[in-house]
Amino acid sequence: MDTNGIPLDKAELLATLLEGILYGFSVLMFGGTLRVLMFQRATYGVNRKMLTVSCLLLLFSSVHLVIDIIRIMQGLILYRDTYPGGPIEYFSNVAQWTFISKNYIYIVQTIIGDGVLLYRCYAVWQSKFVMVLPGLLWCASGVTGFAATYTASQASGTNIFNGSLGKWITSFWASAFATNVLATSLLAYRIWHLDHRSAGLRGHRRSQLRPILHIILDSALIYSLTLLTGLICFVSGSNAQYVVLDMVMPIISITFYMVIIRVGLANKAYRLSNVFPLGYTSPDNSSSFDRRNRMQVHITSLTESQVENHSMSPNAAVNYDRRNETKTDGRVGEEEV
Repeated sequence: MDTNGIPLDKAELLATLLEGILYGFSVLMFGGTLRVLMFQRATYGVNRKMLTVSCLLLLFSSVHLVIDIIRIMQGLILYRDTYPGGPIEYFSNVAQWTFISKNYIYIVQTIIGDGVLLYRCYAVWQSKFVMVLPGLLWCASGVTGFAATYTASQASGTNIFNGSLGKWITSFWASAFATNVLATSLLAYRIWHLDHRSAGLRGHRRSQLRPILHIILDSALIYSLTLLTGLICFVSGSNAQYVVLDMVMPIISITFYMVIIRVGLANKAYRLSNVFPLGYTSPDNSSSFDRRNRMQVHITSLTESQVENHSMSPNAAVNYDRRNETKTDGRVGEEEV
């Protein structure tokens, strides 16, 4: 008898169903992401790095869902009457190739998603010292994740909540959650700090960095709450952690796509407006100033020197940019979203 809350066979079926629904949303958002990365970047070219990450996230999500469907078919249909102990015992066997394969894929998906977050954080801070702790947590989540999956492949029992396997899984959930919270906090604080510094220059005009802060916090909240829920379910020994585990795969893709799409929409709105960097109105030589110094709504590559650049008057900024074109392009990382 299942003593871990929801029966395991029902948990696996519910997990695959919810994963499929979220996967459908991620596919739609992938299309929107391609539109932003490929068709709204004519000025700066295609962002090949983020395009590659987008495709990899969709690929791994697709493979993971296919394996889950195979696992459901085997446990509930093909081996329902022949596997000793029935579906529950089948799904309890953590050494099954389907269970091991999908978890390896999940670990890789987590590493990619968190790696992009750390990349954006570093691009904004431009400090290796700041990234030491987030980097260590990121490595810890990868190590504990692969160790947990390998331990499961060698396990002879069916209880994942106890023993060394349980410790590895708990460590993975905790380190992944800590990595996301810390990196997001650093990124959000940096953007808030830059926005606060430029408040006096904007006057009464709206902030171009505040929407970025909201986008980052929204996406981080979704992912962080999911990880925290998974950690709580696992620590409490509930089979609901299987449901959360399968849901995380498309959620990683969704949060990644959501940032790019929302930033792209905000960016388009600014390009269609007549608002110049940090609230400036059009100067006489606005075309030259706009071409090289427009502060686009993006997440990365805004440094202190760029803020100082925009602290000047419009005409002075133009001359400064001409002399320091190799130092900064005055944009908030159009190519790094």
